[in-house]
Amino acid sequence: MTARSLRAAPATPQRAQIAITLDLEMSRHYPVRGMTEWDYQKGNLNEPTKQYALDAARIAKERGALIHYFCVGRVLEQDNVDWLKEIHELGHPIGNHTYDHVNVWATEPAQTQFRFQRSPWLIRGMSAAEIIQQNIRTTTMAMRDRLGFDPAGFRTPGGSYLALDDREDLQQMLRNEGFSWVSSKYPQHEYGTAMQPPTEAVHDSIVSASLATQPYVYPTGLVEVPMSPISDVGAFRTNYWKLDDFLESVRRCVSATIDRGLVFDMLMHPSIMYVEDPNFEAVKLVYDLVNDAGDRAEIVGLGTIAAAAQPSTPATPK
Repeated sequence: MTARSLRAAPATPQRAQIAITLDLEMSRHYPVRGMTEWDYQKGNLNEPTKQYALDAARIAKERGALIHYFCVGRVLEQDNVDWLKEIHELGHPIGNHTYDHVNVWATEPAQTQFRFQRSPWLIRGMSAAEIIQQNIRTTTMAMRDRLGFDPAGFRTPGGSYLALDDREDLQQMLRNEGFSWVSSKYPQHEYGTAMQPPTEAVHDSIVSASLATQPYVYPTGLVEVPMSPISDVGAFRTNYWKLDDFLESVRRCVSATIDRGLVFDMLMHPSIMYVEDPNFEAVKLVYDLVNDAGDRAEIVGLGTIAAAAQPSTPATPK
């Protein structure tokens, strides 16, 4: 059995599908370098992170655009979730990002999350697979109870260039939990030297990886909607890029995607971007590029991308 099934590329460019995604979690080294406690409290969002997420939703709405959010379930333990409800009411989808930001590729319980290394009694007697499934299921229940709606898709915490290609167990588990698509793949590409501006070779590598990383369908029928490079984690947290360098990478990738009628899924985190991009220049840039492209491109949620990736099924004669 092959790891995945791919559709042949169209002979002529289709309408490009561009997604803006924001993962709602805290990030180590933000807002100050050296802060790592967030590894244990991924869902304990601070006020600037929540405000940035909400302001981005409002800005996108004003421009007739869409942002797809992914929420760590522990966020829903906080006293006030009205900001999340407003994001939803503005028309932006919110997906499941597990409860504790667990590593879905983990094979040992202690590998699933830093929190459980500090508090092993929370997972005592559970296998890694049971922890992962419970984390996903609990987030779905929390969203229903606290927000009043089901998650719009699932994104794995972290990404892997291997995606779920050889993990039919994870594919089937997600299908059993009610998901028709997943966003788990993040491609390999060059990063360059930390604290140095990206070279042309680095920019070219990122564009090439982005164009090559397109949606596909696993043998189980689960659709993969990959994350596109470069993420804010790779650009800012790991390599210390300046905002202008990040925007240039986004501009090149989105422009190339539009020219070829492909898919681009921009991955960012409000907990990083409120520090690195306080004026929402990345969101505005993507909107402007798509708007300037006219009918050659559209901003959509990942659910729309996943639906387009599904193989067409002939109508059943009545």
